[in-house]
Amino acid sequence: MKRASIAVFLLLGACARRQPPAAVSEPPEVEATAAAITAFTEGPTVDAGGNVFFTETINQRIMRMAPDGTLTVFREHSNNANGLLFDDQFRLLACEGAPSKGALSQDSKPRVTRTDMKTGKIEVLAGNYNGQPFVSPNDITMDAKGRLYFTDLPGGAVYRIDTDGKLSRILYKPEIQRPNGIQISPDDKTLYLVEANPAEGGARMLRAYDLQPDGTVTNMRVFHDFYPGRSADGMCTDIQGNLYAAAGLHQRRGSSETLKTRCGVHVFAPDGKLIRFIALPEDTITNCAFGGPDMKTLYVTAGKGLYQTKVDIPGTRR
Repeated sequence: MKRASIAVFLLLGACARRQPPAAVSEPPEVEATAAAITAFTEGPTVDAGGNVFFTETINQRIMRMAPDGTLTVFREHSNNANGLLFDDQFRLLACEGAPSKGALSQDSKPRVTRTDMKTGKIEVLAGNYNGQPFVSPNDITMDAKGRLYFTDLPGGAVYRIDTDGKLSRILYKPEIQRPNGIQISPDDKTLYLVEANPAEGGARMLRAYDLQPDGTVTNMRVFHDFYPGRSADGMCTDIQGNLYAAAGLHQRRGSSETLKTRCGVHVFAPDGKLIRFIALPEDTITNCAFGGPDMKTLYVTAGKGLYQTKVDIPGTRR
């Protein structure tokens, strides 16, 4: 594996809790652009050895940071991989959105893949639904039965992959708008879904559903509403069922999203009460995952950096 040239920023807990400057009532119209972000980081996940894998969407690759901080490229030409997750056998699952320009080859279509970490073989788990291609798979999680759940953000859909490979669509527009992050509670009773629609009046919230034994969902309710601020992007949970949502902005980015949502990780108890806020200094915050030998290290992707902070409650690998 070759060395990567991007910088990885590691913040200790005290730094991560630093409060951002208070937002003014009429924030300046400053739009973040790719020119100001050298490596847009996404989708962190941690393997059994403590290596942190995350995606670098602008440069189209999957990165790996070893426990000693050494950074290498795990996969070049990632097919616009975004959300990552290690399954219960520590195979790497990836939501691949495919490049937005140029002709698509067989290996550059929107899909969900699984990589055998011993052989490097990449297996396509889902490439279309009833013959219709996905638009851009975004984030993925799993339940205790090994079933996978993933979002197609621009496609306005949520899918489930059963252990026998069967693909089912469990949510679809117009009942949802732009589904981004997805997470399942440790007791398998609740499915959380991020709605991230930046349009005026768009849904910017965390939805919660009752997850049924057969993998379907019922009883939608609004768990938390971020509107008119920026919604969350990705989420993770600790073993007590608290939900960690990466959300907010420091500067406006040319949408109707305001600075009402602080930029950082918002920690919600299972009843929806905000119990902690972990501030991040950089836009655009995207996702989070737990790791470390005791699962008490929270890793967060934001802007061009990968951040870490210690927490008191161990996290789950979902």
